[in-house]
Amino acid sequence: MGALRLVLADQLTHSVAALQGIDVATDVVLLAEVRSEASYVKHHKKKIIFLFSAMRHFAQELREKGYTVHYTEYTDTDNQGSLAAEVAQRKAQYQLDEVICTHPGEYRILTDMQTWSEALSCPVTIRDDDRFIAHIDEFAKWADGKKQLRMEFFYREMRKKLTCLMQDGQPEGGKWNYDAQNRKSLPKNVIVPEHTQFVPDAITQSVTTLVENEFSDHFGDSENFHYATTRADALQVLDIFIQERLELFGDYQDAMAEGQPWMFHSHIGLYLNSGLLTPLEVTQKVEQVYYAQGAPLNAVEGFIRQVIGWREYIRGLYWFKMPGYEKENFLDAQLALPEFFWTGKTKMNCLSQCITETKENAYAHHIQRLMVLGNFALIAGLTPEEVNEWYLIVYADAYEWVELPNVSGMVLFADGGVLASKPYAASGAYINKMSNYCKNCHYSVKEKTGETACPFNYMYWHFLHRNQDQLRSNHRMGMIYNTMGKMAPDKLGAMLDDGNTFLLKLANNEDV
Repeated sequence: MGALRLVLADQLTHSVAALQGIDVATDVVLLAEVRSEASYVKHHKKKIIFLFSAMRHFAQELREKGYTVHYTEYTDTDNQGSLAAEVAQRKAQYQLDEVICTHPGEYRILTDMQTWSEALSCPVTIRDDDRFIAHIDEFAKWADGKKQLRMEFFYREMRKKLTCLMQDGQPEGGKWNYDAQNRKSLPKNVIVPEHTQFVPDAITQSVTTLVENEFSDHFGDSENFHYATTRADALQVLDIFIQERLELFGDYQDAMAEGQPWMFHSHIGLYLNSGLLTPLEVTQKVEQVYYAQGAPLNAVEGFIRQVIGWREYIRGLYWFKMPGYEKENFLDAQLALPEFFWTGKTKMNCLSQCITETKENAYAHHIQRLMVLGNFALIAGLTPEEVNEWYLIVYADAYEWVELPNVSGMVLFADGGVLASKPYAASGAYINKMSNYCKNCHYSVKEKTGETACPFNYMYWHFLHRNQDQLRSNHRMGMIYNTMGKMAPDKLGAMLDDGNTFLLKLANNEDV
């Protein structure tokens, strides 16, 4: 008699709640590469390679610790195809009398888990995921009664809770947020350090072959896989970031450059979200560098804000608003996702760069995701359902809890302002300021209308015009609507006409 202890693909942490108090003599750990999870959307090939390889390495580490592990590989003949069926099969196979899980990261899995006890006629314990800084109920208590849920104020609570970057109850340096110092474009003379890469071992090579055979119709490239698949290597990625890129991370975290997908970012999102790294240890390491080595405060604070501020906030918001958050469509956006989001074949160089790099790497940094890809999806009026699915598919760090609030709330303003105080819409001028994409583009960022004008320019005003009933009353949009109201009618009319033509081309999947 014993317990079946289920570990999911995003729970690859040795101290995860499901494994706490394990009896190595009687309990069995289950990890499974189930078809339902691998294919409910067509995940990027590199995402699947990363997760399957990391899971297999994790299982190996558990066995080395003396745990009994049942690992179901994707092509095993007795693979049951779903988590529920795997749990039922392995409970019976090992004659176990209870199931212990960790709270999952996605609502659909939680609702499934909540049916298991009755189906299995045994206790099924779903333990809180204590790897996060904030408990789900803690966020709900903070959010209760608030009309607007601003990350900045939640972030301050997390800083206080951890006494992180605090002195005598006040924020280090006198400010909570140094984001205003983190918006520099990349100068020509600044050299971006090499991205940390690893040579695939035998396990990863085997998984790559599996993915090439079983997931050939999925998005993305499988060749040149180079991510860490163990905790030891993930820690090395973090250490190298601290040594080589943290100093300039703050200055250039919003910058973009052609042929530079990695920039000064840490590239640890996929390791945090799969459990190979934990937010507390990452935060403490970077904070220590500030005090011990004098790393720039704008870089340290900016990084820590992403981890204990934004990441924790997004997770709390997801569970606070589910179910139903995925149905939000405040702006009634209905346009289907254009084909070039899968191919990268567009004359808009910024989009081509970001989509192509996403296809190659299953990665793009947050400004590429928000202010290029997301900005276009917003001002073109792409349907939230398809945009959410695309983001969930294409990025190695994407799970619904982190993807859905970022896309529906931050990118598309589909929740009507619960997350963001205004839509993150911008013309081509912003992209030109923060990147060198415009220099090699078919379109001219300086032109506002006409066949060779940057589509972001006229689509920005088209977006504002067609959504004015929903947005004009927003207190942060008043100035821009006043500007639109003062435009010469023929100038505004030309942009609206160009926008209508462009949207028709998108709807017909014409070359743009």
